[in-house]
Amino acid sequence: MTAQIPLDPRRALRIAGALVGLAVVLGACTHTDDVVQASIPNDYRLRHPIAVHEADQSAVIFIGHARGGLSASQRADVMGLAQTWHQEATGPISADVPVDTPNARAAADSFREVQALLASAGVPPRGIIVRRYHPDDQRQMATIRLSYPKISAVAGPCGLWPEDIGPSIKNKGYYENKPYFNYGCAYQRNMAAMIDNPSDLVQPRPETPPYTVRRTEAFEKYRKGAPTTTNYPEADRAKLSDTGK
Repeated sequence: MTAQIPLDPRRALRIAGALVGLAVVLGACTHTDDVVQASIPNDYRLRHPIAVHEADQSAVIFIGHARGGLSASQRADVMGLAQTWHQEATGPISADVPVDTPNARAAADSFREVQALLASAGVPPRGIIVRRYHPDDQRQMATIRLSYPKISAVAGPCGLWPEDIGPSIKNKGYYENKPYFNYGCAYQRNMAAMIDNPSDLVQPRPETPPYTVRRTEAFEKYRKGAPTTTNYPEADRAKLSDTGK
């Protein structure tokens, strides 16, 4: 008769824990591909949604070390930023001015002109926040940076390829004729960059009131039985050619 050696309870517990962990690992390896494949929607608008959030609109002004003041193109950049600030800004203008650099003195002189231009464009003093900074890289030219937050739309990033788009054993979407993951990302990103008002992606704009004078004139012509079309005297000037007259 063979004697049975009693099993240590702690050893049995370790063996059971190891078996459970192995089963969990094997189960995860078996179903990972199916979970990833199922989590990617077929609609490109759901794979690459356009998000609306705050982003910075900025302008960079390069200042040489031996010249103070702005050039004509730089003045135009500052005035353009001031005009768009009135239309779309959600916060003040942040002005980063360099210090302790070879062009620090010229940058200070140029920034005084920037402040004068912003004031002439209607930006109040409380709408400008000045921040002095030390450049991290001394090899790069220190610049005056103007920026303000605004509502912006963005999509992406694009160029992500989580799986092979060609025929393979793991790529089930190829045989099921499903779109690859990056499909439609460039379209969504370009659409977000071109949109003028990001709120149009969420809700339509309200209708503007009708032009009462023009509507009254059209109703009066309709009541008299006259044609309601509008004849423009410049219509003939827009023709490409008078050949055939």
